[in-house]
Formats: sequence, C-alpha cells, structure tokens
Amino acid sequence: MFSAEPDASAFPAFPAAFTRQDIATNGTTLHVRTGGAGPAVLLLHGYGETGDMWVPLAADLAADHRVIVPDLRGMGLSARPEGGYDKKTQGQDVAGLLDALGVDSVDLVTHDIGNMVGYAFAAQYRDRVRSFTLIDAPLPGIGPWEEILKNPLLWHFRFGGPDMERLVEGRERIYLDRFWNEFSADRTRFTEAARQHYAALYALPGAMHAGFSQFAAFDQDALDNQAFLAAGKLTMPVLALGGEKSFGMGMAGMMAFAATDVTGDVVPASGHWIMEENPAATVALVRGFLKGK
Repeated sequence: MFSAEPDASAFPAFPAAFTRQDIATNGTTLHVRTGGAGPAVLLLHGYGETGDMWVPLAADLAADHRVIVPDLRGMGLSARPEGGYDKKTQGQDVAGLLDALGVDSVDLVTHDIGNMVGYAFAAQYRDRVRSFTLIDAPLPGIGPWEEILKNPLLWHFRFGGPDMERLVEGRERIYLDRFWNEFSADRTRFTEAARQHYAALYALPGAMHAGFSQFAAFDQDALDNQAFLAAGKLTMPVLALGGEKSFGMGMAGMMAFAATDVTGDVVPASGHWIMEENPAATVALVRGFLKGK
C-alpha cells in the first residue's frame, strides 16, 4: 500500500522480535511496530522524526511491557489522507488502533507533536491512560501557548501552503536540518545516518504536505484543547520532561495547567531531540516514572 521504506541499514533497528503491521483506524491506516509482553505502553513521535525515534526506549521497555509504536497519521509509513490532522481526530486514530490490538489501557509516552496527539487521546479517553509522560513540546491553547507562539524560532508553526511545499520539494533535507541543528544542544548528536533516514521518509510523496498539515491544524487544536480543559484537568500521573537546553522544567509548569498530578524533570545535556542527544538518561527517567507511579 505504501512506498517502500528507505534503506535503514545504518540506522538503529527495533529488536528482531518486534513485528510491523498496517492497521486501519478511523478512516486512515497507521504503520505500527509492536513487541514485548506485559502492561501496554504507547510511544508517539513528533515532527522531523517517525516512530523510529523510539528504538532505544522500545528495546528497553519490551523486557516487561507490551510496546506499541505507530507512525502518526500522514507521517513515516502511515497513510497520508487529505484531512484529519487536527489532534482530536488523531486521538481517535489512537483509540481505534488500540481497539484493533485488543488493548484497553496504556502508559502513554510522547514527544513533540506526539504530546498534542497524546493529550487529545487522554482527554477524550481518560480511563484508557494509566500514566502520561510528555516530552519537550507545548500544548496548543493551554497555559503560555500564545507567548510561545511569539518565539521567532517557531516560525515554522505558520509555514505551509502550496507555495511553501514547492519551495521545499526536493530540498527536504535542507528544511529538516534547520530543526535538527537549531533545536539541539549539540547538533552532532543527531547523526548523519539519522538525518538521511528521516529526510528520505519526509521526501516520500505527500509526506511534506501531511507534515505541514500537522501545524496548520494548531488553531483548531487550541479550540479543542480548551474544550477538553473545560471538562476538567487530567487526573492520571503525569511526567513532564524537558530537555536541559530546551523547555527544561518549564514543561512541568505548562502541564500544571492541564493536569492535577504532575512531576517535572529534565533530560540533562540535551536540547529538543532527547532520544538522539541523551537516550540513556531519557530511558532511565521514563522507566523510573513507570516503575514508581
């Protein structure tokens, strides 16, 4: 159904025991990796990467968890429908995916746009989320969102449309390098192999259009999130992690607007790209939270 995956021989792979499948859900199809056994944990990636970012954490957690790692709607090897990139709809994608896998509830671990999809899922299906770890990205419409939008580093939130797509077409690596470089504490930790891997995935037909659509939905996401918040804050245990050279402990402050039981912590020696810049510390922080929650 989908374009062949780019050569990943130089990129870290999921353990051999993990399986891959394409699962129909909510009017689209998600590419999903699953492995391990035990309480289910769901890992949601962000922009500039795919579910492949989670290899170190997935490999660790599979020792005692059932690990589920999808590519979000329109990203990686998932289908790229024309619409449905608001995070409320993508939260429903997640619910349908779990239904198809026979999973009632999960520990949720998310990064970047995955935070936004994860929050929309948790807010709509509160009894299906045992705990929620969010890493280094804000939620549209919640807390200091309007102030965050003023940061000039985030100009890409408003970048999109057919002319922008024409400018980026064939130059996906140039566009993405800007994020990988500027949002890193040490850009060399985002390896050349990783850059080639993700640039090839984002160069697949329709992939950049779908990526721009994730950002174009932010205004609707803000409205939806305000409605979710009006129904009450999240009550499951929340871990808010920020990169030391990125959001840091500010993540905990932001999540205090949306949840009642928030623990904050920092991924040391890291910017935004926590799994590339300090995977060992990220894995330790997430595993410690899951063990102690």
